[in-house]
Amino acid sequence: MAVSFENRNFQKELDSILTKIKAAGEVPWLLLHSCCAPCSSYCIEYLSQYFKVTVFYYNPNISEDSEYRKRVDEQKRFISEFPAQNKVDFIEGDYETEKFYAMAKGYEHCEEGGERCFRCYELRLEKTAQLAKDLGFDYFTTTLTISPLKNSRKLNEIGYNLGQKVGVEYLLSDFKKREGYKRSIELSREYDLYRQDFCGCIYSKVQREKEL
Repeated sequence: MAVSFENRNFQKELDSILTKIKAAGEVPWLLLHSCCAPCSSYCIEYLSQYFKVTVFYYNPNISEDSEYRKRVDEQKRFISEFPAQNKVDFIEGDYETEKFYAMAKGYEHCEEGGERCFRCYELRLEKTAQLAKDLGFDYFTTTLTISPLKNSRKLNEIGYNLGQKVGVEYLLSDFKKREGYKRSIELSREYDLYRQDFCGCIYSKVQREKEL
């Protein structure tokens, strides 16, 4: 039976899961896919209260090596400096740009936020789901839902279906809620994090340059 993701309050559903975890006195293992340090900041602050978090940096969409390395370094720095309630670990994925361009073939001219982005969500979350399975994590999720420019309904649908496929629970989320996005900006300022003005791929960079 197909599961509907229309008109769902993902923050409320996350609240319910976290309440059960806290009541059980458990601290499960969570693999958190991160797109960048600024977006991860609030997610780590929030989720580390309930989970042993491992940040998984897998972003083959980033178009330039220098941009990729800058974002990785900022992610590592934030993790090392932020006083999370539970210890936060880090795994860097492979920088597989060829997989991104193969995925984007035929979708190069899609507007940002369209089908190419949905396919990119799936590329990154599929890798995260499989790693969560391989390493025995209890849950996996992504920081991407914190962005006002990302489709949380689609991200949750993709994540849930991948979780069902590999047998690891996907943690539903809409991290922009409860002023999560605002808090990520505050933390970025506090830790002087590099905040990029495009998602990372060449297509979003070109679109952003046209808008300036």
